[in-house]
Amino acid sequence: MAWVERGHGPVVVLLHAFPLDHRVWEGPLEALSSTCRVMAPDLRGFGRSETTGGRVGMRQFAGDVAALLDALGIAEPVVLGGLSMGGYIALAFWQAFAHRLRALILCDTRAAADSAEAAAARRVAADRVLREGAAALADAMLPKLFSAQTIGQRPELVASIRAIIMANDPRGIAAATQGMAERPDMTAALPRVRCPALVIVGRDDAISPPAEMRAMADAMADASFVQIEDAGHLSPLENPRDVSRAMSEFLARLGP
Repeated sequence: MAWVERGHGPVVVLLHAFPLDHRVWEGPLEALSSTCRVMAPDLRGFGRSETTGGRVGMRQFAGDVAALLDALGIAEPVVLGGLSMGGYIALAFWQAFAHRLRALILCDTRAAADSAEAAAARRVAADRVLREGAAALADAMLPKLFSAQTIGQRPELVASIRAIIMANDPRGIAAATQGMAERPDMTAALPRVRCPALVIVGRDDAISPPAEMRAMADAMADASFVQIEDAGHLSPLENPRDVSRAMSEFLARLGP
């Protein structure tokens, strides 16, 4: 499992979105490193990490994160952040390893499971990626990942994300797609999340809309909600300054 890290202090682990890699967190990695040890792994099947085929579920990804912490000798509770699929994994980590969590940061993600139709579409997409490669998936996803403003004004950012998608192993993409299709509905579990939580969403997120994410925050015992302007589903990339500020303020409230 590959990862990057910056800084020293309380441990913050950031999990990337599908089908990307750790680079979606570049802005917060730098911004938070002055006060924290910030780590961003490439999840199984993405970036420089090993790929396994078949299906990789959210609980398996969460186990990988726990194993990385073990390998690095990190026994202290960590702040775990997840963007989109990373948020699904963060909730799976809470379910399996709540004692290892100091706080959660859920960014542009969902607690609800896929509908039957959405799950079926994921399985079709997984088969297509295995047959044809990542290009078809990249072209279908990109318009949904960004705000209209980002697409119109920052073509270089959109192109960089397409390049990340294209560089990933189709087997890893397909395995994660199958795993997301089968993830459980976590909505009813949210009231049992007792650790502090920060819920972040881009104002123009069409995949996990602000109203849905505000409801997630309201359902948790100790959660704050921040809406990020000038951003869609990839808010840490589209507006890293405001996302980093929200995260820094949240971490400061946690104390040393």
